[in-house]
Amino acid sequence: MTVVLYLVIAAAVLAFVVASLERAVRYARAPLHLRWELYPVPHEKPARVAYGGSYFETSEWWKVPRHFSLIGELRFMVPEILFLKALRENNRPLWFRSFPFHFGLYLLTGSCGLILLTAGLSVLQGRPISGVVGTLLRETYTLGGVSGLVLALVGAAALLHRRLTAPDLRSYTTPGDILNLLFFLVAFGLLGVGYLLRPEGSAGVLTIVTGILRWDPTPQVAPVFAAGLVVTSVLTAYIPLTHMSHFVAKYFTYHSVRWDDAPLRDNRRIAAAFAEYLTYRPTWSAPHMKAGGATTWAEVAATNPKVGGEKRS
Repeated sequence: MTVVLYLVIAAAVLAFVVASLERAVRYARAPLHLRWELYPVPHEKPARVAYGGSYFETSEWWKVPRHFSLIGELRFMVPEILFLKALRENNRPLWFRSFPFHFGLYLLTGSCGLILLTAGLSVLQGRPISGVVGTLLRETYTLGGVSGLVLALVGAAALLHRRLTAPDLRSYTTPGDILNLLFFLVAFGLLGVGYLLRPEGSAGVLTIVTGILRWDPTPQVAPVFAAGLVVTSVLTAYIPLTHMSHFVAKYFTYHSVRWDDAPLRDNRRIAAAFAEYLTYRPTWSAPHMKAGGATTWAEVAATNPKVGGEKRS
């Protein structure tokens, strides 16, 4: 039974990693997005960011080396990722529900990382980590894991309640949205109950992870706790297969759409991509486009639909 649990957990982690990478590769290979050019762009100079300026303001900007600030991007990304800053500023009622859910997931992820580190160090040195380091690691991942589980449960319940009761979300709520939130509630609820009710002497999370690394089938896992681990593992594998994979898409939304202000000049990659796109034959049904699949994008873009299909000069 323990070996089956090990196989389920290992397969779920592998599925999560592979599916997330597949999503990332698919987004990276997607055609260049139409640029929004929404300023400020945080990798600009701080003085320009303050009022939403751009390097295009500079006279003969193409002769001046571009300024790029990774620190500027991090100042934007960290509050947005960790604290959902934009949601807090623009939709405070939803933020009170969404923030605990997401922050709880971050705490759980961080705790899993610390547990894996602790187990890995124990395996390498051939005995459990002891002393101040061992105590600090155990206290940290225990506090983070318990806090994360509680926050995620509260947030999922609050989001489900809003989905079911808020009139403004009714048209946007699908059965899949309800299913996803119920999945989190069942998985984390079962995991929490199983952890609290497991008999003394039965395996905890660290013992299980260490057992997987050593492939040691001897630890005894309580049935309810094992069921919680199985359901949570299935949830982990399921997440990147759905729209919940926005944790991958968000990087590309910002870096490849909102913040992509790289000039076309002397950029062979972008120039080659646009040259290819201009050969595509759109099939939009809008009559003013005259794009029934017979003309290329280059021809559509060069045609003035108000002047009898004449080419633009």
